[in-house]
Amino acid sequence: MGSREDVLSLLRAGDQFLSGQELSRRLGLSRAAVWKAVDALRREGYEIEARSGLGYRLAAAPDALTEPEIRSYLGPTAVVGRELRCFEELDSTSNYAKALAQAGAPDGTAVTADSQTAGRGRMERSFQSPKGQGIYLSLLLRPPLPPDRLPPVTALAGVSVCAAVERVCGLRPGLKWPNDPVLEGKKLCGILTEVSLEAETGRLQSLVLGIGINVLQQPGDFSPEVREVATSLAQVLGRPVSRPRLAAALLEELDRAYAALLAGDLSDYLAAYRRDCVNLGKQVQLLPFAGPRETALAVGVDGDFNLIVRDEQGRERTVRSGEVSVRGMWGYAE
Repeated sequence: MGSREDVLSLLRAGDQFLSGQELSRRLGLSRAAVWKAVDALRREGYEIEARSGLGYRLAAAPDALTEPEIRSYLGPTAVVGRELRCFEELDSTSNYAKALAQAGAPDGTAVTADSQTAGRGRMERSFQSPKGQGIYLSLLLRPPLPPDRLPPVTALAGVSVCAAVERVCGLRPGLKWPNDPVLEGKKLCGILTEVSLEAETGRLQSLVLGIGINVLQQPGDFSPEVREVATSLAQVLGRPVSRPRLAAALLEELDRAYAALLAGDLSDYLAAYRRDCVNLGKQVQLLPFAGPRETALAVGVDGDFNLIVRDEQGRERTVRSGEVSVRGMWGYAE
């Protein structure tokens, strides 16, 4: 750990002033090195109060997706987030995570960026990722599981997002099947799961889970077409939300979900998904990737997180996210 991180750690540990002499003694640094560390932290947005005869005190921390800020809120995890890579800007956190997978990065490595220049959603749609507004996070997983155990991963991520938002913000989003957390009928978050398999054996090499949460965006931060279907936590709550705190809560929830996936017991997550799914009991539009759209009633979610629908003739069938998309009859989720 460098001197900047050491000084920040001590200042964060309490609300008392620490003299330059005390910081020097406890960290084994020169007074000049302490001053340089404090100056560097101030340039990064930390408000550090200095008083003659008293020393330094951390008054406020920036809303930054940096490792020190995220770890200041992050509790112990078994796998997820034990290795954390944070960047000001990437083309895509998922692209970077896939490169890390090729380089041998360990299971549970998380990547965050303050902005993305080429964020992606399902079906190669772009995901708008403005600087300083959202959480853009990708997770590299290497579960020792056969591919047929992996389809629930996206649904588990959706439940994890809802749980993290509820913990930090006090309100719980709904889930638009198959994988979109929503608030007030609009999209709050995008989730994309990408799997790499060994060609010869079909064995899993890696799984990259990409999550983008709209946190601080105002309507003008979205393009006109996205503005009609997207919202942010700040818009709904009418107040800002700490991005590093929410990112830490999300990593903790993903760690719990990953443990459940490995253990093969998803009953709690299935119950939460069924409770949160905003489509159930409502008419929906089925949008096949090939063929005409249909209207049906969403009546349930099966044990594999697939949607059960009933058509106008009363016939029920199961649809999978790889076959269709779903929209509400009168809007994005309604």
